[in-house]
Amino acid sequence: MIILALDTAGVDCAAAVYDSGGDTMLGEASDMIGKGHAEHLIGIVDRALDQAGLALSDIDRLAVTIGPGSFTGIRVGVAAARGFALSLNVPAVGVTTLEVMASAQRDKTPHRAVLAAMDAKRDEIYLQSFAADGSPLDAPRVVSVAEAQAYAAGFDGEITGSATPLLKADALGDHTNRFPISVVARLGAAASPDAGKPKPLYLRGPDAKPQAGYAMARRV
Repeated sequence: MIILALDTAGVDCAAAVYDSGGDTMLGEASDMIGKGHAEHLIGIVDRALDQAGLALSDIDRLAVTIGPGSFTGIRVGVAAARGFALSLNVPAVGVTTLEVMASAQRDKTPHRAVLAAMDAKRDEIYLQSFAADGSPLDAPRVVSVAEAQAYAAGFDGEITGSATPLLKADALGDHTNRFPISVVARLGAAASPDAGKPKPLYLRGPDAKPQAGYAMARRV
């Protein structure tokens, strides 16, 4: 199965082409742009397809990050994934950014539970914990910093994400919400399309008004 994975939920605009049968990344492209995902995504997809030597018509499934993250960026990615899937008559699946972050952390520290924690600003944190096998221990949620600190104090495992310094006094290094697009692709391959079309995961309202609209070209 050939999967096209998209991520526009954060500062990166990324796409990857993945062969799940051979567990092989065929092509990937990623730019750290911050904003303007709608204007950049098609070019990013083209780069990933060119590297893979494939066309959009070769794709068997779409996978996309659905949030939490950038309100507008999430809309762009989900709309693109659903649009591509509709035009190709293939399924599309969504994966949460918290799930992807936890999976990326498990690649570094196998056999450990993971608490994914994103700084949501406004004295709040997006939070979700996962068992060592990757299964969720609870639902994604937004909580106060104080609530997250209380939860983290009793959590036996790794903590990852931009909120790590708020939860661990001895946290060192640069803690971000970034992850390899390859992780999105692999999780998308394992996800069941029976859950229905991907939908944005908004744990609270937007910090700013989203873009009024955008147009996307298709490459088939």
